[in-house]
Amino acid sequence: MYSSKLPFSAAVLKWPALASVAVLGLSGCTVANTDDGGAAAATDTVRVVLSQEPPTLEACESNLTSTGVVVRSNVTEPLIERNPQSGELEPKLATEWKATSDTEWTLKLREGVNFQDGTPFNAEAAAFTIERAVNSKLGCNVEGYVFGDVDLAVKAVNATTLTVTTPEPDPILPLRLSFLEVVPTSTSSTEKVREPIGTGPYKIDTWDAGQKITLSSWDGYWGDKPAYAKAEYQWRSESSVRAAMVTSGEADVAMGLSPDDNIGDLGVDYPNNETVALRMDANEAPFNDIRVRQAVNFAIDKEGIVSSLYQGKHQVAAQLVPEGIVGHNSELKGWPFDLDKAKSLVAEAKADGVDTSKQISLVVRNAQFPKITELAQVLQEQLTQAGLNVKLKMLETSQQLTYQVRPFPEDEGDVALMIQHGNQAGDAAFTVDQYMLSTGAQSYFSTPEFDAMIKKADAASGDERKKAFEDIFAYQNDKIVQFAHISHQTGILGVAKSVNYTPNSSSGDELRVSEMTPAS
Repeated sequence: MYSSKLPFSAAVLKWPALASVAVLGLSGCTVANTDDGGAAAATDTVRVVLSQEPPTLEACESNLTSTGVVVRSNVTEPLIERNPQSGELEPKLATEWKATSDTEWTLKLREGVNFQDGTPFNAEAAAFTIERAVNSKLGCNVEGYVFGDVDLAVKAVNATTLTVTTPEPDPILPLRLSFLEVVPTSTSSTEKVREPIGTGPYKIDTWDAGQKITLSSWDGYWGDKPAYAKAEYQWRSESSVRAAMVTSGEADVAMGLSPDDNIGDLGVDYPNNETVALRMDANEAPFNDIRVRQAVNFAIDKEGIVSSLYQGKHQVAAQLVPEGIVGHNSELKGWPFDLDKAKSLVAEAKADGVDTSKQISLVVRNAQFPKITELAQVLQEQLTQAGLNVKLKMLETSQQLTYQVRPFPEDEGDVALMIQHGNQAGDAAFTVDQYMLSTGAQSYFSTPEFDAMIKKADAASGDERKKAFEDIFAYQNDKIVQFAHISHQTGILGVAKSVNYTPNSSSGDELRVSEMTPAS
């Protein structure tokens, strides 16, 4: 419910202007003339429309969705890759790997591979990539997200043999390495680069800032030649506009669509592993009182959000990872919607001296996913009804990232940040280490006891590992309450009839153009 009296669906109508966004949001975008159906586009080019322009194509930032969807496995490639269907690790630039001690892994590398600048791929380049992304002061997002700021010892034994040593035993190091996109030693180790050189099937042709990015197939690629000679990326913030570009023939693939974008049978549902939640900063009032953080959870009508904004395609979330991720706790249920309970908890905290009138910044990234503006306004209204003072801050990607990743902005007061977290690796460590450790790259706070639980889970394997992470998600909901989980998303991709492509759980973050072929 949106208020104690209005049903959710009626409450959403309080913003009628939002319903017209799909029509009015075409500024700067001309949909192709339906008379030619986009036939003027070259048949050897696949045209992809994204929700936003990538802030960078830097390889060590490729775990950011807006970057990885262009770069990963298109321009650059990892040593090891995870099969999104089976979850198994498979060879890429490394052909085999094994643990050679409790803390050391040895990798054999693929021979006969070159970078797009003509230099050879070898163990020296692989070692350089790890040093640059994980051990340096470059501040790569992948460092905190995947490796938790732990340095690795790397050694190029010879041209095709690499050893990687961890400070403590790490049973999932090969999985962590799958997040590193390999770059040549000529890449700057002191500055991030806007356009990387890789070993992938495509190289960056042009990047017209604010307009489009074009990739062209690379003749020197070591693998199979892709079907499309070029890939062209544009971006439009409104999902209805992206859908219209596919149905009118102006684009071949559209990312991040909504159930009500009128894409028809050109829309393909896929499990994208993304979870939407609010992350709360408990270092200042009023969120420094657990009762207020609990109140936020009770105040959000998750069932109403899922059914009204997303037509029931999403699932109410009780934790940051969906089913299928190692450590997902199937016993947890989403917090029930109870506005009276939320109000009571806020009142209790206020009576005990907590400044519940202090302004909270609800920080949201524009165009991060479909209906995000509407969702943000719904959340602002519901938290206000619970007795909290909430100001909505809609930001562009570069601004929002300063709130998402350490170091966080100072003197910003209390913050509730809307996050969209995807765990494509399939193991809860990639969620917990970054979002729940006291030193996590995207964590606002924790406790020594919780840190100890996480460290123990990280070192475990098999059933013990699974149970340890299940307990961590339960403990978060009971004792920590840093998050107000909202929903596990289902992705919708628009695919023109002229293109053969079946999306998978990684498609929202890693859209492999080489897996697309023209329809016969």
